[in-house]
Amino acid sequence: MRRRGVLALVLFLLFPPVASAQGLRDKVQDLFRFGDCGQVLCLDTTLVGSIHGSHFIPDAQNSSLAVVSFLSDAVALAASNTPLGSTSSGVTFRIVGGVPQQNSTSLGPVFGERASTLGRGRFLMGVNLTGSRYKTLRGVPIDNLRLTFTHQDIGNPGLGDPAFENDLINMRMSLYVDLLVSSFFASYGLTDRIDIGVAVPLVYTSIRGRSTATIAPFSSTEVLHYFGGTAANPILTASTATFGSATGIGDVAGRVKINFTSSKSLAFAVLGDVRFATGDEQNLLGAGHSSFRGMGVFSSQFGAFSPHLNLGYLYRGTDLGNDAFLANLGFDQALAPWATIAAEVLSEWETGNDKHHLKQTVDYLFPYKRTVSITDIPNKRDNRMNASLGFKFRTGGPNIVTNALIPVLRGGLQPNVVWTTGLEFNF
Repeated sequence: MRRRGVLALVLFLLFPPVASAQGLRDKVQDLFRFGDCGQVLCLDTTLVGSIHGSHFIPDAQNSSLAVVSFLSDAVALAASNTPLGSTSSGVTFRIVGGVPQQNSTSLGPVFGERASTLGRGRFLMGVNLTGSRYKTLRGVPIDNLRLTFTHQDIGNPGLGDPAFENDLINMRMSLYVDLLVSSFFASYGLTDRIDIGVAVPLVYTSIRGRSTATIAPFSSTEVLHYFGGTAANPILTASTATFGSATGIGDVAGRVKINFTSSKSLAFAVLGDVRFATGDEQNLLGAGHSSFRGMGVFSSQFGAFSPHLNLGYLYRGTDLGNDAFLANLGFDQALAPWATIAAEVLSEWETGNDKHHLKQTVDYLFPYKRTVSITDIPNKRDNRMNASLGFKFRTGGPNIVTNALIPVLRGGLQPNVVWTTGLEFNF
């Protein structure tokens, strides 16, 4: 019984329950709800006492759902795309005359891949803790997002007739997203040239946000839209806030690497991995769909200096995200028998049309033709490029890993820095 109690306590600490039954995706949408009517951007008809309370709901539903989907998918994608540790870190071997010989002077890259394999029967195990606070969405600060909502076209075709269709609701939103991922990974030398591995992430996602909506009446004499009060004394501004967090297993990855050549001058291998949709999509712990990555791995070794190049393709196969070409370039350099520096550029280049195309403007015909901008979030490909700099330290036991990853090209949801620390065991 005592053992069962200890096991239950460990499981509770590792996988605590979600703080609320409401999913984090729903909590993001709460930023578009004002008052107590329960719908997005509803002017509470109980308070207003008129037929105009629901006139902004159609546009709010279309626009807010598009933004909520984009924001939520971006957070979930960030959770599922957290870089995993290299499959062949630490000591590796190459085959000479059928006999494995140690061929790594440095302790290897942090996130990139080198072509050498671990060697038959050898293990690499480790744990990484990665943390980030997301700051921008397609380059726009997420603590100052701007959205404008337009009136339903209920009169003559074309917005602006009757005149109250010119009323607007301007919204300012501040959103803060934190991600903490503990990745447990292991690789095993199945043969001298084939490694298999698995990575299990434990994800903690936290969001908090606040939004303020202000009605901009077109007429200064007749106010028909307001959040509360009366037409004579209307309340034109309302605020709302949301917060929540969730913890659980993210998208588990299975990996295999096959080495074809293992000379020091040029080694080549192929790497394939699958990230399974094991993370809770509604709580932004995973992407909600499986993805596959195939990559060619090239590496060399010149004394203590070991460059590598990884080229591949990421297949997502979903309407929520684009496939992408992958290109990583870097090196690791032994500074001393106990210390290695690893530097890389990691990039992702999307293919196909943008699957998160946001409406940018609305045209009015009455009382005069004009165009209203409704968001400052641009439409563009979510290409990403990150610069990575890390160090590894040999201790006689586990190797210590530290790394900082800084965005160079901002696409999708991005932090200012992603920090990683961890331990690696070779045996």
